[in-house]
Amino acid sequence: MQFDIITIFPEAFKSYLNTSILKRAIKSKKIKINIANLRDFTLRQAQGKQPIYQRRTVDDKPYGGGPGMIFKIEPLVKALESLSLDKGRKKEGFKKTLVIIFSASGKQFNSKMAGDFAKKYNHIIMICGHYEGIDERIFKVLSAIGRKPLAVSVGSYILTGGELPAMIVIDAISRHIPGVLGKAESIEEKRYGVGVPTYTRPEVFKFKGKKYKVPKVLLSGNHKKINEWRKKHQK
Repeated sequence: MQFDIITIFPEAFKSYLNTSILKRAIKSKKIKINIANLRDFTLRQAQGKQPIYQRRTVDDKPYGGGPGMIFKIEPLVKALESLSLDKGRKKEGFKKTLVIIFSASGKQFNSKMAGDFAKKYNHIIMICGHYEGIDERIFKVLSAIGRKPLAVSVGSYILTGGELPAMIVIDAISRHIPGVLGKAESIEEKRYGVGVPTYTRPEVFKFKGKKYKVPKVLLSGNHKKINEWRKKHQK
């Protein structure tokens, strides 16, 4: 699985992607992550004898007025063009690429989507918006080349940018890629569902005169009863 991330804050990903399971998945080449700085696609050569490159801004004021700034369509399209999205349309692999645009009004991302994406696609591109959003024409541009994007929300709240959602999506999808967690049984929802209470040593924990014990059934060794208990207590 390859993830391409278009962002204006590439440094936001360094810490999270270089730790724990995702770090091992990248090292073992189970997943590949490429981060594209949108500002790198705003360069233009100035006129004159010396080739001086000037950096333009990635955002501008919205037509019709209103607060905030909007991501410009030009650098976004250039960034997407660098990924050769319109090539190989007749090839089987063409349909295995998904473009995600994070939006508070998008489709609610969940565990089922993560599993489905891991099976259906081998290349996911994520556009991390900021400020008041991005130029709406990007949806038409991508649709015109057969890459209709999917607007995705990671929760019923509004964030300042798409970087956190991108990391959430990468993490959730990567768990479903064979070999990332080591064993397929490590995926919690495949074992006994999401939100089941778990306990570990010590068997009895004392705090301020009270004892907090592990449920006896989990110490019984009776796997049938343990599974029944877990199903009953699933949140």
